[in-house]
Amino acid sequence: MSKTLESPPNHQTLKIIKLAITSRLLLLSLILLWRILIDPYDTSSPLNSNCLSTDHQQQERNVIQFPRIGSAIEDSIVWDGVYFVRIAQCGYEYEQTYAFLPLLPACIVLLSRTVLVPLVSVIGHRAVLALAGYLVNNVAFVLAAVYFYRVSVIILKDPEAAFQASILFCFNPASIFYSSLYTESLYALLSLGGLYYLISGASNVAVLLFALSGCARSNGVLNAGYLCFQTLHQAYDAVFLKKRACSAVKVLIVGALRCICSFIPFIAFQAYGYYNICHGHSLDEMRPWCKAKIPLLYSYIQSHYWGVGFLRYFQLKQLPNFLLASPILSLAVCSVLHLVRSQPEIFFSLGFQASNGEKRPTASLSSLDRVPESNSSRLKEKSSAKMQDTSTVRQRKQRIKVDNYDVLLDEYDSLEKLRYSSTFIVPCTLHLLFMAATAFFVMHVQVSTRFLSASPPLYWFASHLLKSPGTGKRWGHMMWTYSIAYILLGSLLFSNFYPFT
Repeated sequence: MSKTLESPPNHQTLKIIKLAITSRLLLLSLILLWRILIDPYDTSSPLNSNCLSTDHQQQERNVIQFPRIGSAIEDSIVWDGVYFVRIAQCGYEYEQTYAFLPLLPACIVLLSRTVLVPLVSVIGHRAVLALAGYLVNNVAFVLAAVYFYRVSVIILKDPEAAFQASILFCFNPASIFYSSLYTESLYALLSLGGLYYLISGASNVAVLLFALSGCARSNGVLNAGYLCFQTLHQAYDAVFLKKRACSAVKVLIVGALRCICSFIPFIAFQAYGYYNICHGHSLDEMRPWCKAKIPLLYSYIQSHYWGVGFLRYFQLKQLPNFLLASPILSLAVCSVLHLVRSQPEIFFSLGFQASNGEKRPTASLSSLDRVPESNSSRLKEKSSAKMQDTSTVRQRKQRIKVDNYDVLLDEYDSLEKLRYSSTFIVPCTLHLLFMAATAFFVMHVQVSTRFLSASPPLYWFASHLLKSPGTGKRWGHMMWTYSIAYILLGSLLFSNFYPFT
């Protein structure tokens, strides 16, 4: 399939970039304010023992010029950030540290040893590591917001709804984690970027980004579902529309290889952990997970050290955490129900009913399949010609505009591309449903707020509410109230080492 989508910079994209940067600056200001006004609950963050391995020990060659600035930056290293900075500094020293995947530490090390090297003598090595992490995550968030907008424009076919959803994403309830030493920003960038390139036809780039997302967070492996969805639809078209069984086999093989490639980084990291912890030990000395038929280190750590497991969090004492997670879980359920009810024929057929040409998708949120009137008749004619298996199809070019994007469409491929864009709302919604169920039944439920925060359907539904009259609009304003409240609460509690999601 020829490349059919080009999206040069436009004023809406620049607006999204400005909003994303503004949201990060606002969050930074709130963090500084709360740090000044309130004493941290835990003051142990500056403590830093020597690395176990002398290979990783960093010696300060010169006297630090501004130790107070370095100390202030080190004081901001809280919660999981302590692990990520320690891994970047000393490598994986203990079994439980393998729960933190290597992409963020690798980015921190790369930046601290290149661009930020001159600052080591100014604020100290550990402070430079933390600063590198902050820079990586905040830049990644701005880029993630851009990809979120582009994906939303393509799938929703409603620039106004896409822009509104992108604003909500920039000020989402889990904002504090996108500007902290956590993996949310990198995961969002790689997942949304991969989805954008997959829909745009650059499948190999999408595979690379999805694979890297599995190096940022374990749930990045779920992005393989998008590749499976695309593969099944392409195979279906090859068999039933193009009548080419051989092409279908080729599509399935290529799709399977792409899915495998998206898993490789995560599997390689598990193998790395097995080699470091299990290799060279007798059976009596081995850790329990080393002896399992499938020695999966990550799941063992989550279960053994953090008590993660099916229904294990269903305890009366955890009720406050369920209440803390109830807004995002409720929003997820409502988003899924709305999207399914708005297009039941697409969802219950997993998009195949739209693919076989029996019914075109109807508007899911606002105008899911809207195309300019001047082109719609020609697209319908081509759809009819394609369904009749016409042997010759003229390849003519036409230009349409979608929110100031100049979109170059091949007339034969345009209908297929638009159809896939529309039906891609199905895997996005199923992805959210699976993640919400996992967060509720398996994980520490309070993590749901940040765990689900990169799911586009949440914001698509919220933008739909904001455009709805009456009660719907009031619920949309409740979404803004919820986001603002959690931004304030998160920046207050999290930055001062108090528990928050």
